[in-house]
Order: sequence, then structure tokens, then C-alpha cells
Amino acid sequence: MAKQYEMFKVRVTGVEQATPQIKRFTLARADGGALPAFSGGSHVIVQMQSPCGSQFSNAYSLMSDPRQLHSYQIGVRLEEQSKGGSAFMHNQVAVGSELTISTPNNLFALNADAGRHVLIAGGIGITPFLAQLHELEGGATPYELHYAFRAPEHGAFQGDLEQGPHAGNTRFYIDSLDRKLDLAALCAGLADDAHLYVCGPKPLIDAVIATAAAAGIAESRVHWEQFAAAAPATGSAFTVVLARSGTELQVEEGMTILQAIEKSKAAKVECLCREGVCGTCETAILEGEAEHFDQYLSDEEKAAQQSMMLCVSRARSARLVLDL
Repeated sequence: MAKQYEMFKVRVTGVEQATPQIKRFTLARADGGALPAFSGGSHVIVQMQSPCGSQFSNAYSLMSDPRQLHSYQIGVRLEEQSKGGSAFMHNQVAVGSELTISTPNNLFALNADAGRHVLIAGGIGITPFLAQLHELEGGATPYELHYAFRAPEHGAFQGDLEQGPHAGNTRFYIDSLDRKLDLAALCAGLADDAHLYVCGPKPLIDAVIATAAAAGIAESRVHWEQFAAAAPATGSAFTVVLARSGTELQVEEGMTILQAIEKSKAAKVECLCREGVCGTCETAILEGEAEHFDQYLSDEEKAAQQSMMLCVSRARSARLVLDL
């Protein structure tokens, strides 16, 4: 049911200020060994602990070459409303720092059956595509990257893309220069075997999904990823029953199921990411229906209503009975 991860120590061997808000971190295994293999689109969970004892864990895409396992690279944007993780990475982590990370997991892999890969990135959403570009280099399947950002100084890793082997396949769209990405035109010209991939802010993801649907592109050909709770804990309050103990909890608006359980101390639930991507808090549904907001379960699994992620998903019914 719930996914298990191996956690291990890494040492920070490089820190680069890529833009005013984004840093690139290079990580090597603390014991000097090779890092676990991964594929383009993979992410790791990074665990952090501040000097005052606060603990954070965030998911970050691996952006380095999957063929090079002596180090990983991740890009971290300093969020204005940081829960603590991005601020910790920017303000507390330096060369020589040690972090604990998970083995990689991939929820955003390239589709092997695609006749063309169309990659659409917004801001920090460029990171998973950088690893995918290494996989696409020299391959038989054509690809193109469309990268949008606010202003020239916010184009993270633009120099790498302009000077590397993917320059001819990459287009840049810069809001401040009035260079806009025309999604309708892009979707209208796609062949029937092309697949779309989008990562970035929620408005961009929503726009790509809506534009693709309007152009008649099947949902199965549109792939997206966003490392943030896909939906806040909004909506009506509901009751959660923990079947093993019979405990009933009221989950108020603005609270997640996981928070309600942790507040009551009625059960212990492991959750690494709190963003609906790691799968560690997956829990079986015994009665009721969930409103799924995670990125871990497939559409088919969500429709089956057999399990849910407690960190982001909510109840569609007034009462939900869980196998806890």
C-alpha cells in the first residue's frame, strides 16, 4: 500500500545562485559511493532539520544527467510563502552541509510510445526537463522544449540550454519582453502521436490541460507535475473514522486529514513530503469517497476509491472510514 523509501546521507558539494530566487545544489553520497540510478522526471524527498529543531521535507526534481551517478543536482526556488523547507535550503545549506534524501521515484517519466515529446516549462518547472533532455539527446524521437519565465534574470539554466546540445530544440518565452507562449497554436499543430509534458506554476499547468482538451488531445497524452499541494485544505468539514480504534475526528476547513490525526495523536502516519507525491501516507478507504488532490495515484486508482493520500486529499462524502 504505502510506498517505502530508503533514506541516506548526502553531502553538499556545490551551491550556485542560478537566479535571484533559485539555487542549484550538487549532492554526493556521504559515504563516497555511487548514488541510486534514476530516470528523467524523477524526484527525491529531502529531509532537513533546522538548528532550533524544526523539521522539513520537500520533494525536488533531479536535474542532472541520469548517466552520471557520482552526484545529483536539484534546483530550489525560494518561495515567498515557504513552509520552511526552501528558506532552510537557501539560508542554512552550504558546501559541506549534510542532508538526508530518499531514493528517487518517478511520477513524470517520458512516454515510451510517444512519436514526439513536447516539453513545456514555467520558472522552476524547468528542472525535471533538464534530466529528460539528457535521455532525449541523440535519440530517434523528436522533441522540443518551450520554456517560459517572467524576465531575463529569472531564466534559470538558460545559459546551459542556449550553449548545449539542445539549443536548436529550445524556445524561450519572456513575459517582460512580451514574448508569450501561444499554447493554442502549439497544440493545434501537434501530430496524433505527440505527447505534452508541463511543469511549473498551477496557472500554466491548468492552461496547458485546458488548451490541449480544446484541441482534442487525449488526456492520456498530457502529463504534468507540480510540487505543491494541488489543492489547499478547503471545503466543508467532514468526519474521519479510524476503524482500528473507532476514533472519530472532525476535519475542519483549512485542516488536512493528516493534521487532524497528528493533532489527536490517535494514530501514527508516516508522510515524507506532505505534498501528495511520495506515497508514504497512502491509506485504504473502507467507507466513503475521497476527493483526490495528490499526484501519486493514477486516474484509474483515484476512480477506484480504494485508497487516498492523507496529506492533501479530502472527503467527498460527509463521513470517511479509514483503515487506521
